[in-house]
Amino acid sequence: MSDEERTKQIAELSKSLKEGERIVGPTRRPDGTLRKPIRIRAGYTPQDEVAIYQPKGALLKKEMGSAGPPGYDPDADSKPKPKTKSVKRNERKKEKRIQAALEKEKNVSEVEESGKQEFVEALTSQVNELAVQDSQAQDIDKRIRALRKKIRLTEALEQKSTEQNLKPEQLEKLAKLEDWRRELKLLEDEKGETTVS
Repeated sequence: MSDEERTKQIAELSKSLKEGERIVGPTRRPDGTLRKPIRIRAGYTPQDEVAIYQPKGALLKKEMGSAGPPGYDPDADSKPKPKTKSVKRNERKKEKRIQAALEKEKNVSEVEESGKQEFVEALTSQVNELAVQDSQAQDIDKRIRALRKKIRLTEALEQKSTEQNLKPEQLEKLAKLEDWRRELKLLEDEKGETTVS
């Protein structure tokens, strides 16, 4: 479309304009082509220019600003009020309570420091003794469980087959059965002694 044709088109549109209407001329697209001219009616406002709706309460807040509620005088509020007798009395009580608590903490900390080292040494020795006893008891329990399992498996083997069908390792197990029973009895007696003491 040439410049002459565009001007003719705009002229035709402008002849038929009513009062308050206007024409927006053709605009260029990114690819270089031109858009048609647009006729805008009277009283039309584009959506981008329309004001956002705000309720009356929001408008009143804007008008008031930071003045505060009606009748508020910020100068009168900034002056410190004299303290009443009860406020002064409460402050004194609070200070006394704080000082008493500080003194109590000092006394407790002094007593604790003197007895702390003795207590810590006694406690560590007890913990070490318990740890040694506990590890010995665990070792005994572990050994007892292992012996019971060996005895159980060997007795099952004895019941299952005759001595003629057994391998040499199985015959050794049968020979050791009585030793394992004696050892188990000794361990159970030892465990009983440690739990009593």
